[in-house]
Amino acid sequence: MGRVDYLAMKTEEETAANLINSDLNEFVDAAKKLVKDATMVGGLSFGTSFLQWAASVSAIYLLILDRTNWRTKMLTTLLVPYIFLTLPYVIFNFLRGDFGKWIALISITIRLFCPKQFPDWLEIPAALILLLVVAPSLIAGTVRESWVGAVICLIIACYLFHEHIKASDGFRNALTQKHGLSNTIGIVALLVYPVWTIFFNIF
Repeated sequence: MGRVDYLAMKTEEETAANLINSDLNEFVDAAKKLVKDATMVGGLSFGTSFLQWAASVSAIYLLILDRTNWRTKMLTTLLVPYIFLTLPYVIFNFLRGDFGKWIALISITIRLFCPKQFPDWLEIPAALILLLVVAPSLIAGTVRESWVGAVICLIIACYLFHEHIKASDGFRNALTQKHGLSNTIGIVALLVYPVWTIFFNIF
């Protein structure tokens, strides 16, 4: 009788040990999966943030570039909404606050009362600051953070790329003419971010 009790107790202990080991294995597997998923999400977030910064810097570079083969008012006008939609959140929120409001107020005041003292090259940056300040939350928040904003950026980038190739008389000239390569790289950077964003919004 005592041996039977001993065997039963031993079996229960082995069963409990097996259950504990099984629970530990499941916990380890879940932890590994959590780390893997977090790493993947973190990598995607870093990639998206990096491409967003690259797109904004490229757009600003193309906006302030003095000499290009395809400089037109349409180009600079289209870059304003592109920068608005791709500007990193830190800079966007900073310019949308009191600092941006003061810049917009000073710009409008000088433009109204001292138009001769207001340089032409400041009109587009001033318009961008004004757009950042007065844009309603629906556009500043919802559209910027959704696939709609990415589609708008993609359309702008595709149009600018087409106009650049057309003005350069072909893709080869766009890579060989003066300023052609830097402009082409800048516009390609404009294309990558919205394509990346739309892809991960869909899939």
